[in-house]
Amino acid sequence: MPSLSANCVTRPNLLVLYGIPVLLVIYMDTVSVNQFRDNLKTFVEQVVSNHTPIKVTRRAGEAFVVMSADDWEREQETLYVLQNNSLMKQLTDSMTTHSERTGYSPTHEEMDEITRI
Repeated sequence: MPSLSANCVTRPNLLVLYGIPVLLVIYMDTVSVNQFRDNLKTFVEQVVSNHTPIKVTRRAGEAFVVMSADDWEREQETLYVLQNNSLMKQLTDSMTTHSERTGYSPTHEEMDEITRI
């Protein structure tokens, strides 16, 4: 199994989304297209099992990223939420009521009903 630890890329970024600071850490192994081709099965298994994308570099031209279909779908859903002002407002409002403990609190009967499920 090829070792990628020497070729890892980690980039922490601090984003502010709707007034909420978010630390984003991008971690990605980097391999050459020749390494990727020679160890295709191993790299695909790594991407699917570890949910870690791999950046594949080419000698002449742009690099590309390999990621599992499940991870890609999650990324698309996250991007949709982040770009939707209404959903982001709901999240922001929910975080505010949670941190201020001013949100809805279910009654004991409602909690009993919920926990019996």
